[in-house]
Amino acid sequence: MSVSSGQQPSESSSPAPSTNPQTTPKLSAFERWRREAMLVTGLGVKEEDRIAHLRAHQTRSCEKQKEYLMNYSPVVTFMLKQLKMSGCEVPPSNIFCEPCDLTQAGGYSPDPGAVVLCSGHFFSQKHMETTIAHELIHMYDQCRFKVDWSNLRHHACSEIRANSLSGDCRYTRELRRGFVTFSKQHQDCVRRRAIVSVMANAACPDEATAERAVNEVWDSCFADTRPFDEIY
Repeated sequence: MSVSSGQQPSESSSPAPSTNPQTTPKLSAFERWRREAMLVTGLGVKEEDRIAHLRAHQTRSCEKQKEYLMNYSPVVTFMLKQLKMSGCEVPPSNIFCEPCDLTQAGGYSPDPGAVVLCSGHFFSQKHMETTIAHELIHMYDQCRFKVDWSNLRHHACSEIRANSLSGDCRYTRELRRGFVTFSKQHQDCVRRRAIVSVMANAACPDEATAERAVNEVWDSCFADTRPFDEIY
């Protein structure tokens, strides 16, 4: 996954103008506005230029929101503090935004210990907050418990904890997804989402295996709220 460099193709076949700042003409405010409008609407520009512009804008917006949450979100700052206390301080550069598969909001890579946020996917700042918290819980589990991600029971345990403690399974989130229940809503959400995540593991052959792994560790892992005192 990568972001386009954003360079625009030449609009004529003539040689490129000099890049000397004394000779390169500056665009007027109107021309800058006109170019921006063309990129937003797609009128008069190539489709790849419009997409590159959109992705760059989404990534800048994502990075701005991420920076705010890393400084001011109670749950994110708490998790960052707990990781630091556990000997696994997270540099800001290890949580970054980039265009990616919009079927997911983010992901955690244990090597080198980074969180990817899918720019353009988030429908609210709260959505990004719970996503960062979810991935930081995976990072915390890796730091404290040395998770073997190829072991489906290990993976299932971390997914149960991340879905339960991050806020991913709040009633309002489930309502938005179209899941409405009146009893054990939180548990049902945590179990369903954990199974889906384990199914995506390359070591998992099928849904039945993922469900079995989740069931085998459910009691101990759902009850484990570390580093929180209770479900967030």
